[in-house]
Amino acid sequence: MTERSFWLAVASADHVRRGRREGFMQVSHGKRAPLVRVRPGDGIVYYSPSAVYHEKDGLQSFTAIGVVREGEPYQGDMGGGFFPSRRDVDWADAMEAPIAPLLDRLELTAGKRNWGYQLRFGLLKIDGKDFRLIAEAMGATESIAG
Repeated sequence: MTERSFWLAVASADHVRRGRREGFMQVSHGKRAPLVRVRPGDGIVYYSPSAVYHEKDGLQSFTAIGVVREGEPYQGDMGGGFFPSRRDVDWADAMEAPIAPLLDRLELTAGKRNWGYQLRFGLLKIDGKDFRLIAEAMGATESIAG
């Protein structure tokens, strides 16, 4: 069995909320390549810089956390000829949590004035300690333990 990995994905909260409702994740405007790196059993947390796509409303919160289900990436149908790649996720019952109180405690951001720069790729691996700290802030530690 391979070691479990933990991932931070970036998307606006409105897009993340749809994925939570429908039980999937997608990243980087539906690209398949990043999702191939994610494996069943991996932890996934979404960070949303904004509440609405293309808005600069300053939300800056973690908006979903869960565990990737068995299966491979697949194409969803968003209509209008858009078929983004997705992975199914068991989303935890969790609260959205602002990143600001965690900035000095997360390995991802501590001591990094321009911490947001690394998020521009849409999906990055984070360490298990950061994942657990975020899960705790979201009130989701029981449902995503590992």
